[in-house]
Amino acid sequence: MLRQKPELNIIYISERMRHSLQPVARSSLTAVVAPMGYGKTTAINWYLNERGREGAAVLRVSIYSANRAIFWKSLQKAFAQAGLTVLEGYECPTDASGAALLLDDLCTALAGEREIDLFLDDFHLLRDEQAAAFLCALANRLPGNAHLVVASRNDFLPQGEILRLGQRLHRVGADQLRLNEKELSAYVRRCGMELTEPQRETLLHSCEGWFSAIYLNLHALAERGTLLPTSSDIYAMFTAAMIESLSPQRQEFLAVMGLADEFTVEMASAVTRMPDAEQVLLALTRQNAFVTRLPDGESFRFHHMMKECAERLFAQLPAPRQAAVWERYGRWYEARRQYLPALRAYEKCGDYDAALHVIEEDAGILLASLGPAELLERLGRCPVDALKRHPLAILVLMRRMFTCQQIPKMMELKALLEAAVREHPELPAQERGNLLGECDLILSFLMYNDITRMSRLHRSASRQMTRPAVTLRNSGSWTFGSPSVLMMYYRAPGELGKELAEMYECMPHYYKITQDHGQGAELVMDAEAAFMQGHFERAVLLLERARVRAASCGQENMALCCDFLALRLSLCGQAGEPFDFEARRAALLQRHDAVLLHLLESIEAYYYALLGRTDAVPEVFREHRLASVSYFALCRPMMEMIELQVWLAQGQAVKVLARCEELLAACQRFHYGLVALHVRVQMAAAYGLYGQPAEARAALEQALAEAAPDGFWMPLAENYRYLAPLLAQGGWGSAQPLVERAIALGQRYEARRAQLNGSADRPAIAAALTEKELALARLVAQRRTNKEIAETLHLSEGTVKQYINQLYAKLDIGGAVRNKRAQLAALFGTKY
Repeated sequence: MLRQKPELNIIYISERMRHSLQPVARSSLTAVVAPMGYGKTTAINWYLNERGREGAAVLRVSIYSANRAIFWKSLQKAFAQAGLTVLEGYECPTDASGAALLLDDLCTALAGEREIDLFLDDFHLLRDEQAAAFLCALANRLPGNAHLVVASRNDFLPQGEILRLGQRLHRVGADQLRLNEKELSAYVRRCGMELTEPQRETLLHSCEGWFSAIYLNLHALAERGTLLPTSSDIYAMFTAAMIESLSPQRQEFLAVMGLADEFTVEMASAVTRMPDAEQVLLALTRQNAFVTRLPDGESFRFHHMMKECAERLFAQLPAPRQAAVWERYGRWYEARRQYLPALRAYEKCGDYDAALHVIEEDAGILLASLGPAELLERLGRCPVDALKRHPLAILVLMRRMFTCQQIPKMMELKALLEAAVREHPELPAQERGNLLGECDLILSFLMYNDITRMSRLHRSASRQMTRPAVTLRNSGSWTFGSPSVLMMYYRAPGELGKELAEMYECMPHYYKITQDHGQGAELVMDAEAAFMQGHFERAVLLLERARVRAASCGQENMALCCDFLALRLSLCGQAGEPFDFEARRAALLQRHDAVLLHLLESIEAYYYALLGRTDAVPEVFREHRLASVSYFALCRPMMEMIELQVWLAQGQAVKVLARCEELLAACQRFHYGLVALHVRVQMAAAYGLYGQPAEARAALEQALAEAAPDGFWMPLAENYRYLAPLLAQGGWGSAQPLVERAIALGQRYEARRAQLNGSADRPAIAAALTEKELALARLVAQRRTNKEIAETLHLSEGTVKQYINQLYAKLDIGGAVRNKRAQLAALFGTKY
């Protein structure tokens, strides 16, 4: 028997559920995990609305797909709407190091007196284990006023993270969300309905407390006077209860708008072409709990169950009707620069001309979020004739193929571009030149660090182009994250003069067509060459010119390369402005560019490794976690060479020797002559520390042979403290002048290093220690446990204990263990 007017579209939160949600305000992370239709979103939104009324800031993010770029945009939008600017300009992190940077920024930005709740809905759709790991790391560090709530159909927390989070984690599951017998009766009464005892029993046992199934049955009972068949699956139940009774117009509205993740009245009117779309939408919202108005008051969304049934309805529409709808979706998204949804919509309706126009407008920025396999698959569906009508899109796709290292496909597209230009003689000469010139620019990337061949293509591009390139942003890292231009472009001994001349010839052409991307690179390279040869005054002058050029064009990458050289010069007595790493890092943090921050870390690591201050080396290098950073492949050899310098400073010669051969092979593949020279010098130093003098001399002889043609002394001088006994042996033949110059520079270098370190960092007593013993002594003085020291130095705890006892004996330190450690700390000028 029914009451007069049932009200089914109500929010019912049981007392038991309210009690289950109370710990959310005390927890860093609340995981709400249950199958579809259990009311996860409804319950959390009710709770967050209550929190909002209490003054908390509420951020809601609905996830609709596995696409990281779309999720990231939604997250940025939610933060911006809450007045939080921390994510502005941030790129979505792609590695552990970038994630750690974001973690620091988020925790700093969220801290305060106001309560903040961040809700991520439908997290299972993201299908990203790294994202789950990041959420756990964030929860472990969130300030007390911030709370993370995540709803998912699937368990997303690894067991280890559950243990690590401990009381910071609150979990809500299906048992808390499903309705028991008492709650079912209360919900039915709240809806203004009455059930007979058989109906109540049937509903209780057939639905098992599943909120959506109960709602659908009550809806069917209100509309038709009977419950739904118990044998129906949920989608059949939904169709029978919520769709079949609607008018054809409303069914079509659902079918069309079910394709959108979120939509406004304006969008619904444009896509459905219904003059009364607003009235239809508002009526559905009032009558149907599966159509929800979002908290912004303007947007709407369908529940996933509704979307699934709506998409089935859409599939029944005639093909021309479907195509027209997708076309309108494409135009809507494109007009709002939502290029990925627009691209999908145009592909769905087969309008590849429109799809390629979107690619041209995006210039490949959002295409970067698509994996190589997906991009190739979508490109394979595009008709060749359509591609030929859009040569600019071909250029964008060529650039993406290069980034994805799909070189054969890139060359196919090049041939297609040339055919398109050839087959369309009506193209204006200026446009033909721009297309073919930019093609040459993109092809030049294939000749990376062969300046002769790159220059030929850059000059060709410059002659033909009358506009800047559209496929390359001048804000990108010109050195691919390397701190040195010379390390990138010095290919082989004896080639320096030729390479410098070609850089000076090549770069103006490149700047012209890329809006000054990398401005100052040739000056940096020349300054670095002068430094390597010991011509410090010339290096300082060229460096200052490079700084002015880079600053005038906003080339932060070049500015950091200047910093790298300036710091190396400072160790040679060429003191410039004092360098503040913390201030530099703080300034770069405002740019949210992980590549630049990684570059700064590498500069800092090399500088402090040369100084011997391993405690000041950034953690990613100090703890040798380079694998956690997504460096560009082209700069990884430089990063690994810097890591070898850190290993040397830590006294870990065997670690250097274990990695040298593989790194030298990589240098050979990339034609990195200067990096290889550094590695050979490091190898000689490591053999010396490891007590293998014959191997050390052989490695040093090879290094001298490579350094001599261009007079590169500085790699020897920077490692003089390791090489001094070797260099003093004599008998170097034609390389003797180079050795003598290296010794002179090395002695001055060591004097300057000692001056910079001061007595507090390297006390006089430390002169009796090897680098390995000094590294161990510093760790003991820093109050590290034997276990921590063992992990840092990759030794067993027993070996560490043995080495520490030997260290105490060598320094004549006695007494109880704690007193010994205190005496050692005193030698470093610190308290224990």
